[in-house]
Amino acid sequence: MQQVESYVCGDWARPGSGARLIYNAVTGAAMAHAGNDGLDWGGMLDWARDTGGPALRAMTFHQRAAMLKALALHLNANKQALYDISFATGATQSDHLIDVDGGIGTLFVYASKGRREMPDAHILVDGDIEQFGKSGAFLGQHVHTSKQGVAVHVNAFNFPVWGMLEKLAPALLAGVPSIVKPATATCYVTEACVRLMLGAGVLPPGALQLVTGGIGDMLDRLGAQDAVTFTGSADTALRLRSNPNLLANSVHFTAEQDSLNASILGPDAEPDSPEFDLFIKEIAREMTVKAGQKCTAVRRIIAPQTRVEAVIEALSARLARTVVGDPQAEGVRMGALVSNDQKADVLAKAAIIGAEAERVWGDPDTFTPQGPEGGAFVPPMLFHCADPDRAERVHDTEAFGPVSTVMGYRDLAHAADLANRGGGSLVASVMTHDPKVARELVLASAAHHGRLYINDRTGAPESTGHGSPMPHMTHGGPGRAGGGEELGGIRGVKHYMQRTALQGSPDMLTAITGAYVPGATVAEPDTHPFTRRYGDLAIGMSILTRAREITLEDIEHFATFTGDSFYAHMDPDAAARNPFFEGRVAHGYLLLSFAAGLFVEPAEGPVLANTGLENLRFTQPVYPGDSLRVRLTVKQKTPRAKDHGEVRWRAEMLNQRDETVGVYDLLTMVAR
Repeated sequence: MQQVESYVCGDWARPGSGARLIYNAVTGAAMAHAGNDGLDWGGMLDWARDTGGPALRAMTFHQRAAMLKALALHLNANKQALYDISFATGATQSDHLIDVDGGIGTLFVYASKGRREMPDAHILVDGDIEQFGKSGAFLGQHVHTSKQGVAVHVNAFNFPVWGMLEKLAPALLAGVPSIVKPATATCYVTEACVRLMLGAGVLPPGALQLVTGGIGDMLDRLGAQDAVTFTGSADTALRLRSNPNLLANSVHFTAEQDSLNASILGPDAEPDSPEFDLFIKEIAREMTVKAGQKCTAVRRIIAPQTRVEAVIEALSARLARTVVGDPQAEGVRMGALVSNDQKADVLAKAAIIGAEAERVWGDPDTFTPQGPEGGAFVPPMLFHCADPDRAERVHDTEAFGPVSTVMGYRDLAHAADLANRGGGSLVASVMTHDPKVARELVLASAAHHGRLYINDRTGAPESTGHGSPMPHMTHGGPGRAGGGEELGGIRGVKHYMQRTALQGSPDMLTAITGAYVPGATVAEPDTHPFTRRYGDLAIGMSILTRAREITLEDIEHFATFTGDSFYAHMDPDAAARNPFFEGRVAHGYLLLSFAAGLFVEPAEGPVLANTGLENLRFTQPVYPGDSLRVRLTVKQKTPRAKDHGEVRWRAEMLNQRDETVGVYDLLTMVAR
C-alpha cells in the first residue's frame, strides 16, 4: 500500500489522521493512503511567505523564466516515470501525452514568454505613460509588482500534472510561492511530479509545497496578498469562494468549474464535406480522450435539424471503433473513469439527461470492457434530444465522462441560443468554411464562452483541438464556467501581481521602472554610445546629433529613387489642399533614413544588428528648408544570449525649433 506524502516546510510528511484510501481505476483495488489532518497549516503559509516569497522576488523575471525552463527540461528527461504511474488513473498513453507532456509544454511556453516578453527586472510596466500637465514634469505609469503572499492551487483529479503546472508556471514567473493541493483520487501522480521538480535543484526553499489530502483551515489564514485558484465542481467552488475570511480580505479567487461546452456544425457543412468530417472526428475525440473527463469536452452537439440523423449515424460508427478497457492493453483507445464513485456519478447524470433525451449509442448495462471486472469502465454514450427548446437538464447537467447529446437547430440564431443556454462555458466550437457563419455565431455567442474554436479545412492541419487549452490563450469562462481566467500568456502572470498606479517626475519613474521615460535627465558620454558594449550602456545615456537641412532636391530624389511619388511630396497645389499640410512635405521614410545617417557610428563596433523599430509616429510635417536632428537615448536593456543583449533606444526627431516631428523605438543587438 503506497503512502502518498505531503511536502511541508521542506520535509515530507506521511499520511496521518484523516487519511483516505485511493483506488486503482483499472482494477478497483485499494492502492494507496493519502491525507493528514495534523499538518502545520500556519507553518506552511509562513514558510512560503517568509522564505519562498523573498527568494523568488529577489530573482528577476528572466531568472525565474530560466528556472521554469530548467524544471521543464528535468521533467521532460524523467517523464516516463510519470507515464508509468498514471496508468492507475485509468488514462491511456495518449491521455498521458495531454497531461504530462502538456504540462511540461506549458512550463516551456512560460519560460520562453518570460524571456521574450518580460524585462530582466522586478517590475513589469503596464501601458503607456500618462501626462497630466503641459510640460511633462509630472507623469503617471501603471506597473505590476509581485504579490507578497502565497498562491494556493486546488486542482481537479483529471489532470494531476498539467492541472498543477498550468497554475504553477505563471505563479512562479510572477515571483509568488505556491501550495499545491491536488484531488486525492490522483494525488499520487502529482506527488511523483513534485518529487521530480524538487530533485531538479532549482526551486528556492519555500517556493513549492504539496498537500495530498484536505487543506484544513488554510483558507481561514489567507490575506489580501494571497491568491486561491480552483478547478473542479461548481458546488465546491461556491463553498470555497464563500469562505468568510476570503470575502473579508478580498483574497483573489479564480475558479474554473463545470462547463456544458458545445460544438456547432455550420449549415454549409454537408455530410461529404471536410468540415463535417472534422466535426465528427473532434467530437469523438472529445468524448473518449481521458474517458470524457475533461472540463473542455463537448457535452452538447448542435447541428442543423436536417443533419441530425447523419451526425448520429457517423458519430455512432466512429464510437463503435473505440475499444474500452485496460489502458495498457493493446488496441484499447479509452480507459477507465478515475474511480467507481465517479462511474456511479456519471451513470446517475446520464440517467438525468436520459429523461429528456434518447440514448442512441452506448449501453452501460450490456457492454463488455476489455479490462478487469472491478474497473470503472463505461462505454461512450450518445444521446439525442429531439426538443432542445423545452429541455432543461441537457443544458445544465454535466455527466463528467464520455457522454454527449445531439440536438438540432433551425437557423444560426437558434444555434447560438442553444449554445448559450449552457449558462457560460469554457469553450464552444464551430465547424464551418463560411466566414459569414463564423462571424454571426461569434457576435451572437462570444460573450457566453471563454474561448471560441473555429475550424475548417484550411486551419485543420495546424489546429490545436476543441478541448486543448493553449498556454498562450486564456482558459476560463463566464457564469457556470466560474467567471475566471487562467493562462493567456503573460496575462496569467499578472493574476499573481498587483497593478499599481505610479505618479512622479520622469526621473523618478525612470529610476523605479528601469526604463527611460521621456523628460528624464540624460547623460551624454564623451564617446558615441554605439562604441560601447552592452554592459557599458546605462539607461538614459544619450546623444544629440548635428542638424541636417531637408531640401526640395532631397524630396524629389527620394521620390525618384523609391518610387514613392505621393501627391503631398510632389504636387504643391494638391499638398496645399490637404488639411494637414501647407505645401509639399518630406516623406516620413526619408526622415527615418536621414535620422539613421545622423546617429549611426559607421565603424565596426559592438552594435551587431538593427532588428527593427516600433511605435513609430510622425507628429509634425517637415517642409523643404526645415532641419532635422535626432536625440538618441538608451531606453531599455534586455539580455538575449551570453554574447549579446537587446538595447531599445528612444529616437526623437527634432526640427530647427526643437519641436518633435517624429519618434520611435530602435532595437539593436549589442555585444556583451
